[in-house]
Amino acid sequence: MKIILKKDVESVGKAGDLVSASDGYARNFLIPRGLGIEASSKNMKAMKNEVETAARRVMKEKETAQSMAERLGSVTCSISRKVGQHGKLFGSVTTKDIGDALREQGIEIDKRSIVLKEPIKSLGEFSVKVKLYSGISVDIKVAVTGEV
Repeated sequence: MKIILKKDVESVGKAGDLVSASDGYARNFLIPRGLGIEASSKNMKAMKNEVETAARRVMKEKETAQSMAERLGSVTCSISRKVGQHGKLFGSVTTKDIGDALREQGIEIDKRSIVLKEPIKSLGEFSVKVKLYSGISVDIKVAVTGEV
């Protein structure tokens, strides 16, 4: 029996593949669990439309991420923190702080997409990576200034 897989099935195939499976395996396991559907012409067209729709959505998300990367390339984010006598920060600058500072500039970035190896604990300018999409990332400048 020919089956179109709706989800990845180990040792059978990946989602969207047209595979041959024994009648019993298809009727008793794949179809009842929603892992596949029978490969009729109607179902083939529906699956093709789903694949095309997903491809268009991915392209749109990628274009949006690319335009955001161009916009973020020239952004400098400045954050002021209280400083002790020797120029050491009270606390640290985290991804939440950087996200809030960008939001004040009118740029909506999720704090989970900001990559910091460790929180910033000193004054100065730092380069911080922002991952916008798979394979698309940009470095922004974060300037940490002190207030007494």
